[in-house]
Amino acid sequence: MRKRIRSFTDLEVYQNTYYASVTVLTKILLKLPKSERFDLVDQLRRSAKAIPRLIAEGFQKYLDDAAGESNETIVSLCHTRDVYNVEPELITQLIDTYDKASRQLYKLSCAWESFGPRKTKPRCSKVDDNVSPFETDQR
Repeated sequence: MRKRIRSFTDLEVYQNTYYASVTVLTKILLKLPKSERFDLVDQLRRSAKAIPRLIAEGFQKYLDDAAGESNETIVSLCHTRDVYNVEPELITQLIDTYDKASRQLYKLSCAWESFGPRKTKPRCSKVDDNVSPFETDQR
């Protein structure tokens, strides 16, 4: 039996992206070179923190924005791992977390359609939860 969702904090996707953002902020960003302070560090900080915030907003547009931020975070983490070799195993786990979150956000966005009219055109189709477009073991 599934636990009843009473708040955005009950959503698995919120919990996972919140804890992943804390990990990015406390274990990844501090290890990047100072030369990346105004580029990769800034972008990764903003995108990782934006995802749980946008989920908390909860409206359709914000769920779509959260999915975009999640995908952006994946790219930044790939750069961090592949260019600077910072915590490759931890980053691979984080990429998997954000990849799952992107798929969960897509499904949540599709489910949201059943609650009322959307401001944008529907674009939902079946998603296979076991298929990821990201190959995290390749470098």
